[in-house]
Amino acid sequence: MNKEYSKDKDWEATPNNLEPFWLPFTPNRNFKNNPRMISRAKGMYYYTPTGDKIIDGTAGLWCCNAGHGHPHIVEAIQTQAGELDYAPAFQFGHPKVFELASRLTMMAPGDLDYCFFSNSGSEAVDSALKIALAYHNVSGSGSRTRLIGRERGYHGVGFGGISVGGIVNNRKFFGGLLTGTDHMPHTYNREKTAFTKGEPEWGAHLADTLNDIVTLHDPSTIAAVIVEPMAGSTGVLPAPKGYLKRLREICDQHGILLIFDEVITAFGRLGFATAAERYGVIPDMMTFAKGVTSGTVPMGGVLVRDHVYKTFMNGPEHVIELFHGYTYSGHPLAAAAGIASMDVYRNEGLFERALSLEDKWADAAMSLKGQPHIVDIRTVGLVAGIDLESRNGAVGARGFELMERCFGDEGLMVRVTGDTIALSPPLIIEESQIAEIFEKLARQLKKLD
Repeated sequence: MNKEYSKDKDWEATPNNLEPFWLPFTPNRNFKNNPRMISRAKGMYYYTPTGDKIIDGTAGLWCCNAGHGHPHIVEAIQTQAGELDYAPAFQFGHPKVFELASRLTMMAPGDLDYCFFSNSGSEAVDSALKIALAYHNVSGSGSRTRLIGRERGYHGVGFGGISVGGIVNNRKFFGGLLTGTDHMPHTYNREKTAFTKGEPEWGAHLADTLNDIVTLHDPSTIAAVIVEPMAGSTGVLPAPKGYLKRLREICDQHGILLIFDEVITAFGRLGFATAAERYGVIPDMMTFAKGVTSGTVPMGGVLVRDHVYKTFMNGPEHVIELFHGYTYSGHPLAAAAGIASMDVYRNEGLFERALSLEDKWADAAMSLKGQPHIVDIRTVGLVAGIDLESRNGAVGARGFELMERCFGDEGLMVRVTGDTIALSPPLIIEESQIAEIFEKLARQLKKLD
């Protein structure tokens, strides 16, 4: 095919040509044979090109916490696009990014008083890991190079994130990844914790496995530990009661930085501004993304404690302290969207709303117990993970079919991870819509073989 550039070439798109787009985390051949298309959104709903209404059971990808098309956020983005479309983040700044950084650090608990911006959760994680390594270098502990994650952890798709992550398919195709990583065991035990609302009573002792890793490698080699307060992408695994506090104690004992990956859990998903606030544990760094702009403009970042930031603030003032950053760090449109999203969360009380709905959400999810193929249900905040029994020789097939049936037959968007259904609706959800989601799921569960 001749694809030479020409100013006279017809650059109009070919109608209905799905082939050029390589979809992420999607079976492309299946999708292109049977596409699930959405063309607009408002409030709690997506709409297909033919006008069918789809209730959003997933807040997009865990991110549209204020719902879709909120007028305050839309207006802020539109205004910013006309006022300042781009400003370089290297050696220059613009007012909105400083305002957002101030808002976020005021929202964060403890002395998480500094904010480094990226463009996604994946970049946020890689930034946090690099900051951890650099911190130990500049503080005279350059031997601390090991990074510790957890089995079944998801920390994005950068090489750092998949190295400390613990989801097999995200790792196995990409070679040796970063050296010097290790993993604590995950916290899930169906026999001990099945059908749990909120944080499981069992499992806090698993934090002590970090001591085993410390003993194996010696604490002088370990830079940081990174965990999700609730492991989301692997299938909704809430932290056991006391687990995160114990991790904090062990990290403090051995001079290890503790990083909370709050890309999913921040901005109201667990009924608080952050999971750190919910659990009363202050990490040394906290990654965020998704809900910071309610999914409207890509943005991520790292909230950093005082002692970490100030360790870098030495030497001549004209010299860069941290050789790291992104072209779009703190992009003006993203910053405007973030400020507007913070306004909405505060003015409409969406974090408090999520907390007030937590018990009703959990009861509705647990109403599926006893339905065909259900083997476990877990809830925390406005999140639910529903495990289906796998078909013999076809792991994930039943979950995928249920996702297709919900979209096509029920007008319901759910997320699947293998045979786990994950639900995380916008925080604006009404009680009647909670009931609607689980009624539709129950109806389709009965139709699965």
